Amino acid sequence: MIPNPLLGKPRLGKPYLGQSAALLTLAITLSACGQQSSSSVPSTPVAATPAGQAALKAALKDAPRATDIGKWFVELSGDPMALGTQSLSSQQATFRAQAQAQGIAYQEVASFHTLFNGFSVQASQLEVQRLSRLPGVVNVSRVQRVSIPDSPHQPDLLMPQLITAIGMTGADYAQNELGLTGKGVKVGIIDTGLDLTHPAFMGRVVTSKDFVGDAYDSASSDPAKNVPHPGPSVQDCAGHGTHVAGIVGGNDPSRNIKGVAPEVSFGIYRVFGCEGSVNDDVILAAMEQAYKDGMQVVNMSLGSDYDGWSESVDSRAASRMVKAGIVMSIAAGNAGATGQYSVGSPAGGDNVIAVASVDNVKLDLKTFTATSSPAPIGYNVPDGAPNATPGNTLPLTKLATSNTTTTNDGCITAAGASPYAPNSLTGQAVLIRRGSCTFRSKVLNAQAAGAAAVLIFNNTTGFLSATITSSDPKDTTPITVPVLGLQQSDGNALSTAVQAGAVSLTFNAGSQSFNNPTGNTLSSFSAYGMSPELELKPDLAAPGGLIRSAWPLALIASGVDTISGTSMAAPHVAGVAALLLQLRPGIAAKDMRDLLMNTAGARPFLNGSTVTTFNDYVQQQGAGMVNVPNAAAAVINGVSVTPGKLSLGESQTFAVRSKVLVLHNDGASHQTYKVSHIPALTLAGTTFVPKASTAAATVSVNGTSIDGGGTVTIDLAPYSSTELNVVVTPPAGAPDKSQYGGYIMLQSSTSANLEVPYSGFSGDYQSLQVLGDVAIGGSLYHFPLYENGNTGDDYENGQAAPLITYDFSTTKDSMSNTVFSAPLVFVNLAVQSRRLTEELLDGNGALVSTLGTENYLPRNKSNVLGATATDAFFNYGWDGKLADGSKAPNGNYKLRIRILKALGDENNAADTETYTSPVFAVKRP
Repeated sequence: MIPNPLLGKPRLGKPYLGQSAALLTLAITLSACGQQSSSSVPSTPVAATPAGQAALKAALKDAPRATDIGKWFVELSGDPMALGTQSLSSQQATFRAQAQAQGIAYQEVASFHTLFNGFSVQASQLEVQRLSRLPGVVNVSRVQRVSIPDSPHQPDLLMPQLITAIGMTGADYAQNELGLTGKGVKVGIIDTGLDLTHPAFMGRVVTSKDFVGDAYDSASSDPAKNVPHPGPSVQDCAGHGTHVAGIVGGNDPSRNIKGVAPEVSFGIYRVFGCEGSVNDDVILAAMEQAYKDGMQVVNMSLGSDYDGWSESVDSRAASRMVKAGIVMSIAAGNAGATGQYSVGSPAGGDNVIAVASVDNVKLDLKTFTATSSPAPIGYNVPDGAPNATPGNTLPLTKLATSNTTTTNDGCITAAGASPYAPNSLTGQAVLIRRGSCTFRSKVLNAQAAGAAAVLIFNNTTGFLSATITSSDPKDTTPITVPVLGLQQSDGNALSTAVQAGAVSLTFNAGSQSFNNPTGNTLSSFSAYGMSPELELKPDLAAPGGLIRSAWPLALIASGVDTISGTSMAAPHVAGVAALLLQLRPGIAAKDMRDLLMNTAGARPFLNGSTVTTFNDYVQQQGAGMVNVPNAAAAVINGVSVTPGKLSLGESQTFAVRSKVLVLHNDGASHQTYKVSHIPALTLAGTTFVPKASTAAATVSVNGTSIDGGGTVTIDLAPYSSTELNVVVTPPAGAPDKSQYGGYIMLQSSTSANLEVPYSGFSGDYQSLQVLGDVAIGGSLYHFPLYENGNTGDDYENGQAAPLITYDFSTTKDSMSNTVFSAPLVFVNLAVQSRRLTEELLDGNGALVSTLGTENYLPRNKSNVLGATATDAFFNYGWDGKLADGSKAPNGNYKLRIRILKALGDENNAADTETYTSPVFAVKRP
């Protein structure tokens, strides 16, 4: 058994036991990751005033337009794995001929024939609308931009976090007691490449391919960089892929690196340059290559947040890889701070393993000693700041207004002044509480006042990992003083001590191991499900918060680094899959997910600083922490239960859900199981601001209640199976539109414990509003917005607009910006939607032409306009042409946007939301 480091209980297949249903509601504390949530959105829309219109116009000046060239997937009908090469080629040739015959302006970027039938193309949205109407086209969707996952680094500490993380899953048991190393199993890594000179991987790369080159960045405005130029080597110049590969199977005793499966063979597929992002058509090409190369397991620590559709291009490609026999371990996403339904693609694929993140239980940190405390105090070192000098002693100070509850400590005042007098901090370390302004602002304010070191302490549980670097090319001020990230309790104690009298601190050499106060609980950044189709996602959890692994030697001389993310969790599961394939080579890829979910263990909910007795959301952890010894025992004993999870859908139409589980015993020993029910927290609140409720579902098995300690005993003869008739009743006290869930536990004293997580939606799923409003500059605006393409003026939904005339000409304004005389509509999608249809109506509202459709749309990241406009809305325009490509006659028209909701019935008007623009005129010369 693996000891539970938090509660001292064995956790071999056992969750933390939840209490009975109660109506207590707990507020979730979301981590401050530089992202705004709807908690900052005003509740009342702004009044339409000239000043408000001017502010809105300025804010939207640089937003994308429908004439901008973008990248799109165009999908043709037919499964590429079922169609022959000749049929695919013929179908794609017909599409090209039809597009040319209609004079559609687009550029083909790539064609796909293995996991996807179609193309990626460059075109304006207006031309893509025309492509979507061609015969044989079943879908067009946006090619998503995927950034290299980012996290604060701690480069100079030789920390054993990979060792403790492997202990959390029991992979060390598999290595040491079962002799499993992953030898003979091929694992593909689709990422930033690999440091081929690093001793952790020597002699184990069996195939590799670079798809992009060092300079590639899909977000770059430089044409020389935003187009891939593949090179001869997959040498990693970013670091992420080397870190991921180190978790899967690195092996370098000199650096204390030993991954989950330290003898696997690697296939390396490089899809990122040295920095920036990649378009996911490049990722799709890498997936096809990994499939052709015969990888048995593929890890994808990347993806497009908020695009969790199983029908997205990358999700379906990943599902086809599973169907072909490849285990797919995929990061669920790091968008947990932006709320529900944030799991990404390709994690939404059927039978792929979407992996959530759990925080590591141990941290090795640098320390200082304070005169107010007998024990050394640990701290994080943020990337971009110099290290403190061991032996250096500094007096510690703080602002007179600073205490353990200050929300704007160290921030610029309301009057725009520095919080510190000039030179007031010279030669001193200053203590600052997290909150309000950015970490970088706090540090720069203190540094400008002469501070010799800056200590920032957390305002919630956990050691602070501060981001003090800037992505703004105009912000070039260097950080020249040491910056220390402290946990909340240490910061509070120091604040109180400084208030009482003089305190000084001395920096120590070396590092020390500390218990992580958030260890073994869900990482705050880990994305929430369910999927847009109400499938239970994520599937599993693994260590991802603060993981030490390999790093390119050219970037960090020590060859190690510590970062966080679901990117670090997915390779744990990929490595575990390799171990189990070595143990039992015949495990089918589609069965691997069920096996790992059957044998996992749920994690508890962390409420503030308290680890509660409630299981955390199924919608954030799936089945919970992967458990290697339990999985190995299930394989050896031949026990399993199918399906591995229950997705119950919405309760509006079928309040009580009846499902059948099949318990299998493929071994020679008699097995006895006791079946019980352990509920998890219900996920309530809104999309952007979730809240916890302890209202729980009730469950019976074979007609007997298994709630509140009730059990059903199942005796299973060798080589037999039996059905369990499960009835789940949604929680009566759950808030409307909430997500509930829990675990059906099958406990055995003779074999592996098993579990099946379930998840459902309480209420009418289609009652979630898709078309949302957006806060811009502190004011709330009713979206969709209608924009006058001639002037850039915008009109809110419901606001009167003058009759505007468009001639669809292209001109330049006084600032040399391109002006297209055409209408435009900005749309915020608060949740994912099944289909968006854009239509042209005449002035009286009669349908003239369907302009285009887009299927399986992601939700927007936020309802607050941030640095990137597409975080808050998409845009839809019109080029003045009808469906057949002819020009619309002069006259009066309207644009209509129709949104079919996720899982909606297109024949039910209530499942479609509609926006219609004001009347406008078309008058060509």
